[in-house]
Amino acid sequence: MGQIPFDRNTVSRVIAESGVNSLSIASIREIARLVNLLEKATGEKYIRMEMGVPGLTAAKAGIEAEIEALKSGVASFYPDIEGVPAFKEEASRFIKLFLNLDISPKGCIPTVGSMMGAMAAFLVANRNDRRKEGSLFLDPGFPVQKKQVKLLGHDYTHFDILQFRGEKLRDKLESFLTSGKVSSIVYSNPNNPTWMCLNEHELSIIGELSSKYDVIVIEDLAYFGMDFRSDYSKPGVPPYQPSIGRYTENYILLVSSSKVFSYAGQRIGLMAISDHLFNRSYPDLLRYYSSDKFGHSMVYGALYALSAGATHSVQYGMAAILKEANEGRYNFIDEVKEYGEKAKVMKSLFTANGFIIAYDTDIDQPIADGFYFTIAYPGMKSYELLEELLYYGISAITLDITGSSRDDGLRACVSHVSRDQFGDLEERLKSFRKNNPV
Repeated sequence: MGQIPFDRNTVSRVIAESGVNSLSIASIREIARLVNLLEKATGEKYIRMEMGVPGLTAAKAGIEAEIEALKSGVASFYPDIEGVPAFKEEASRFIKLFLNLDISPKGCIPTVGSMMGAMAAFLVANRNDRRKEGSLFLDPGFPVQKKQVKLLGHDYTHFDILQFRGEKLRDKLESFLTSGKVSSIVYSNPNNPTWMCLNEHELSIIGELSSKYDVIVIEDLAYFGMDFRSDYSKPGVPPYQPSIGRYTENYILLVSSSKVFSYAGQRIGLMAISDHLFNRSYPDLLRYYSSDKFGHSMVYGALYALSAGATHSVQYGMAAILKEANEGRYNFIDEVKEYGEKAKVMKSLFTANGFIIAYDTDIDQPIADGFYFTIAYPGMKSYELLEELLYYGISAITLDITGSSRDDGLRACVSHVSRDQFGDLEERLKSFRKNNPV
């Protein structure tokens, strides 16, 4: 390894030439591109914590099923836009066995990743009532979802839930909903970027108020079951992954294959719409779609226009993965516990060198160890901390772009940091602390 910190002139030049106008609001992909340039210019490997990219081997059952589907000839014709029967049946079973919710196969629809599922959800949920204007994000959250609603021309509001956990959430949430302008509530659970996890009481509050004000809840389960403090790995056996589906009838679940099944490259996700919402009529949908039925507008309006269906073979791959999980032959939670174990080590390295965990508790207990964690350093704003860490070969993203109320924090992802980099990380953090005394 070369000198730590890296040559400041080189790093500064690359940052200046990268086209990134402000590190505080740079997108995840912009930071990833910048770090690629820095690695090339310095000849050094960075501790890369900026992108939430899976770092484990893809589920074997999916790969094998895709190969067989391709051999059978599915590549030569279009898939049913509603999803192939095997996918829909196994998806419905999965939701029953791991969330204890009853959603019929017709409401279980393949999407080209959960990002496309979110886009489609906004296209319908935010257009069902001409009197409403858009989404309420319970932040911090995934930055791209706000980019999506902006692209669609929808309005949105948001607040950081850190100071409004537990019963405090009720009044804060209602203060937004009383306007009558909110069409959807959006959050991730476990949370990206903080790894906070909403509990059953908080979900019941969201469900109660969403029903009172007739708002659709979009629950992003990108990190399904990955709160490792509870064991959600056994099909049909409690505890079940917490979900809004127990507290309201108007909800959409977005289940990603990317993290929990390490299947990111195949771009397959599951959108699950409650039976009540799927069959519900909204006359104002006729402004955009050929039917006033929510489910029909979703499938034959939004999804048809976006992609005309998810890739044929990958639907069979996902169906096979879900079947293995449903029948207890594939413990997907055990597969991804590596993320939590790495997070525990990495967090200890940061805190031992003067950093703090920016979002450190779930109300009254320490935050779980998982795919992400957040860091801050005394006396530094988020953009200052990110830039300084880049000189030490460490990358992350600022919390500024996530809707956080903190202006001093970064999100760190553990997935692409290998265990054999822990020594480098420790050395770089010690040097950072020495040169930036608190």
